[in-house]
Amino acid sequence: MRITTKLTLIISVLLIALFMALGWNSYQHELNLIQQQAVEKARIIARQIIETRDYLSRAERGEAAHNFALVPQVAASRIAVRITEGSPYYVRQISLRNRNPENKPDQYEASELARITTAATPQESFRVVGSEGKEALRYLLPMTAEKSCLTCHGSFESAPRFVQERFPKGHPSYNYQVGEVIGAISVSVPMRELYRSIDSNLFHGLVIESVILLLLLVFTGWVIHRAILKPVATVAKGIEGVASSGNYTQRIKQTGNDEIGHLVASFNELMAELERRTLQRAESDERYRNFIEIAQSPIITFLPDGKIVIANQKAEQLFGLSKEELLGQSICDFMADPEPLRAGIRDYFQAGSSSLIGTTSLQTVRNVCGKLFGVEMVISVSQTDQEAMFTAILRTTKS
Repeated sequence: MRITTKLTLIISVLLIALFMALGWNSYQHELNLIQQQAVEKARIIARQIIETRDYLSRAERGEAAHNFALVPQVAASRIAVRITEGSPYYVRQISLRNRNPENKPDQYEASELARITTAATPQESFRVVGSEGKEALRYLLPMTAEKSCLTCHGSFESAPRFVQERFPKGHPSYNYQVGEVIGAISVSVPMRELYRSIDSNLFHGLVIESVILLLLLVFTGWVIHRAILKPVATVAKGIEGVASSGNYTQRIKQTGNDEIGHLVASFNELMAELERRTLQRAESDERYRNFIEIAQSPIITFLPDGKIVIANQKAEQLFGLSKEELLGQSICDFMADPEPLRAGIRDYFQAGSSSLIGTTSLQTVRNVCGKLFGVEMVISVSQTDQEAMFTAILRTTKS
């Protein structure tokens, strides 16, 4: 896989992960915002009802005895219905000691009321509750008994006659004290419609974020390609060219002073050093070849496996082969007994020295026709960058 593809995949994965994280964060933000708005709306409605009930409790002067609709609690409930008419909000007054059997608190309201009434400081309560596969925001604002409330919720004896007639003595709705929690305003908001608005807002937000991320991906890819991938590809192409051609004169134009620029500068310095060493080696090899060609003795340079890599004219005459024919053959093939030479080379690599290296030994060699010659052989060794090279100087003896 090309580095361009790898970086593109990595950046794409990171941007997709970022997109998902932004989407999830946007969803949570919209959800919290919608819930906060729903809670605030429910709080306003509940407070309006409580204020209406308190006002009627203070302003009522016996009119409720002739018109039951003017009873503060009844009037407040009906006003709540009018306020929330046409909206998804459902509002009612609830109490654990309720007078209207049809207005009995449900399980959630009962548990919250029980918690609120036993709390040291009664406070509002709200929570998103699931019921029968549907979710709703449930909001409860506690109502505390004031002095005006005790007209109907105080003792049985002090209650108006129409209340006594409706609710006999001993009914649990009597005998409240000032400051005691007598119930709560319960507001229920179905979340389905609110979730639809979240989906709509989230969809538009994600479309905008998708366009931005796509543009960011394209721009980031273009910048990375221009600033990183293209220079790296140029260096890689240069290295491949040197590896295939061995031409160390190649240079790459340095366009910056960052890490890529330093890489290009290092490549150019490496090429300059390799070019210098190549020239030095070529000059050294040329001097060496000139030297062995004017020598009066056969000279052969070979590798540890015996492969001949250099031979002079005297060696050609001794073995009866041209230089081109000698190169690549093994010197051991021209020796009557090659084992001492092989053992000496092994000793050199194993022990670091050999009795055969640097000393004169008598050996018997054969030419291409099989004729044997006695020679004095002196072997020297030189270490190149790759491996050791052995040079044998031969001097024929009288047979």
